[in-house]
Amino acid sequence: MKKEWSEINKTVQAQIKKIDTYTDGIAALFDLRNRLMNTLTSLKDELSREDFNAMPFINADGYHSKSIAYSIWHIFRIEDIVAHTLINGDEQVFFSGNYGERINAPIATTGNELVKYQIAEFSEKLNLSELYSYIFEVKESTEKLIKNLSYTDMKSKISEGRKDDLKFLNVVSTDERAVWLIDYWCGKDIKGLIQMPFSRHWIMHIEASLRIKNKICSS
Repeated sequence: MKKEWSEINKTVQAQIKKIDTYTDGIAALFDLRNRLMNTLTSLKDELSREDFNAMPFINADGYHSKSIAYSIWHIFRIEDIVAHTLINGDEQVFFSGNYGERINAPIATTGNELVKYQIAEFSEKLNLSELYSYIFEVKESTEKLIKNLSYTDMKSKISEGRKDDLKFLNVVSTDERAVWLIDYWCGKDIKGLIQMPFSRHWIMHIEASLRIKNKICSS
């Protein structure tokens, strides 16, 4: 993990655990997310559209085996689902903004079920400008939600009702590569969700995207 991001992430995890440092922890979380989003924005400026579809490590075992376009989709579909359906119980940005049509996405899921050339084909179909509009809107909506959460809210668990709502929406594939996500998310409290989908998950996939970028640029 990139040292700068790792250190901020450690600070976030430590501070949101304690009521006296909770507010500072949320501020550190937003700082981390801003830095990571700046990296994603720089990719759009530095790479060609075709580069976002490239899979130079297609046979590898790890996040870098995907494409950059897929990784961006995956990060923010997960965040949108978790923030709105599971935590806030309202409509996902994906649906309220008609982003499925705007992005030209053939799926509404997280994409966990896709493998190898399925990922490449999926990536090629996406309208990258609309995908970036989507991720900016998801980030903003999530942070607005988080600002309204108190330290006490961090211990709240996801209700069975919200879990049922998630299943009803069919935004997590029933494929074995994806369906485990439902129990994984619903087994966490809100603090646990902030620690993974809203921070560490970003880092893992963005670092993988930078590895893909470096490989493309060195070829």
